[in-house]
Amino acid sequence: MHSDLTLTTSTTSYPVVVAAGALADLPARLRTLGLGGTLWLVCDGAVADWYAAPLAARLRDAGFVVQMMPVPPGDASKNVAQLSELHTWMIAGGVERRDTVLALGGGVVGDLAGFAAASILRGVAVVQLPTTLLAMVDAAVGGKTGINHPLGKNMIGAFHQPRMVLADTDTLATLPPHSLREGWAEVIKHGVIRDAGLFADLEALAAQRGWNADQPGGLWDAHDAELTARLTAIIRRAVAVKVEVVGIDEHEQGERITLNYGHTIGHAVEQLSRYAMLHGEAVAVGMHAEARLAQALGMCDPDLVARQAALIHAYGLKTALPNHDSDAVIALTMRDKKVHAKKIRWVLPCAIGQVQVRDDVPEALVRQILAS
Repeated sequence: MHSDLTLTTSTTSYPVVVAAGALADLPARLRTLGLGGTLWLVCDGAVADWYAAPLAARLRDAGFVVQMMPVPPGDASKNVAQLSELHTWMIAGGVERRDTVLALGGGVVGDLAGFAAASILRGVAVVQLPTTLLAMVDAAVGGKTGINHPLGKNMIGAFHQPRMVLADTDTLATLPPHSLREGWAEVIKHGVIRDAGLFADLEALAAQRGWNADQPGGLWDAHDAELTARLTAIIRRAVAVKVEVVGIDEHEQGERITLNYGHTIGHAVEQLSRYAMLHGEAVAVGMHAEARLAQALGMCDPDLVARQAALIHAYGLKTALPNHDSDAVIALTMRDKKVHAKKIRWVLPCAIGQVQVRDDVPEALVRQILAS
C-alpha cells in the first residue's frame, strides 16, 4: 500500500490519492479535510449511473447534503453556455462559500467544474475525482481550470487548486478502450519529459505482454490482478511527475511549460478536427512531430524518435499527422498559451527524461515537418 502523494506549492498543499477503490473513502476524507456544507456533484453524463449516483447515495448516507448535475460528455461541453448552466444551478440552489464542488469524470468535467468553483462567489472549494486515465495523470492535478473559446482551446480559465485529488483506478475498468488508450499518451509524455525510469517501465510491460503496433495493449482487465497492479503503479508514477512539476512551478512561469510537450502541434490538430480527435490522440501525434523537429535541430538522435514512436504504437495510439493545411496548423500554434513576444516556445526532447524549451525554431522547419 502506497501512501498518498502530496502536492505542495508556495500557496497550498493537498493530498493526491491514486488507488483502487479510493472512492469508497471519500466521505471520511472530506471530513478529515474539514469540507462540509452542500456538495455540488458535477459529473460526466457517461458516468452518472456507473459512479455518480452510488457516490451521491454513499455521501448522503454519511450525512452530507448532495446536489448532482450531469453534463454532456465531450469537449463541446467546455463552453460559456454550459458554465452558465452550472452557475445558475448553484446560485438557484443557494450555494454558499463553505460549500464544495465535486468534479467526477474526465478532464472536461474537471476543467469545467473546476472553473465553476473558481468563479462562483469568487471561489469555493473543489475536489477532483477523475475517472479517466487522461484526467488522473494530467487534467485533475495542478489546478488548471477553464473552458474553450472558438479561437482556441482552454483560452478562458483560472488557476484554482483543488483541496484533494482522489483517483480511483477501479473506474478504468468501465472506460471505453479508445478513452483509455488516449490517456497513455500523457503517461508516455511524463516519461519523456522527466522520468526515464517510467518510460522504461512502459517499454518493459509492453515487451513482456507482446504489445506492438499490430497487437496494442494498455487496456484494463479487472480479472488480471497482476496487470492491474502494474498499471496502477505506472499511473501513480506518472501522477508523481505532475505533482513534482506543479510543486516547482504552480502558475506555468517556467518548469511547468515542459508538461506541454506534444501539445503545441497536438492542440492545433485537435482543434482542426473539431475535437473529433481525442486530446490524447492529438498529443501522441504532436509528440511524434515535435520529436522529429528536435531531431532535425540536432537536439536528439533518431533512436529517441523511434523508441517513442514504438511505445506510442504499443499502447494503441497513432503518430501520423492528419492531412491538415500547414498554414492552419501554424496559425493555431501562434495562439498557443506558451507564445511569448510573438515567439512559440517549443518543448523539445534531448533524451528520454529530458526536454528543453526553445523559442528559436524556424517556421520553415516546422512547415517541413508538417509536410513530411
